[in-house]
Amino acid sequence: MSDAAAPRWPVAEVVKDFTFEAAHLLPNVAPDHKCARLHGHSFRVSAHVSGPLGDASGWVLDFADVARAFAPLHDLLDHRYLNDIAGLENPTSEHLAVWIWDRLKPELGGLSRVVVHETCTSAAAYWGEDAR
Repeated sequence: MSDAAAPRWPVAEVVKDFTFEAAHLLPNVAPDHKCARLHGHSFRVSAHVSGPLGDASGWVLDFADVARAFAPLHDLLDHRYLNDIAGLENPTSEHLAVWIWDRLKPELGGLSRVVVHETCTSAAAYWGEDAR
């Protein structure tokens, strides 16, 4: 790569975390599986956005821009029964990560990953179709 084609600043990734409380059950597991019963989680979502550092700002983008993009999703998810939300009829953490990705990506072009933590030790991540 020639110097002319090299980016002036390195590419970096910012991560913004969000939390919401919600209930769900998983309709496609065995009836005796604990997740077949109604239960709730304190979900934590990590939105990762990658891109070059701005010449003047020195950042990939303002964390407030990520928060603004996530705000409508928070309103849809917080203190809700996830199974009632269109597209989340089987609200696994994996499906939730894809659902969030599909709604954030148009607002955050540099979105590189969505991670959904349903407990402090269990999470699912989605990198989008291009990562396959």
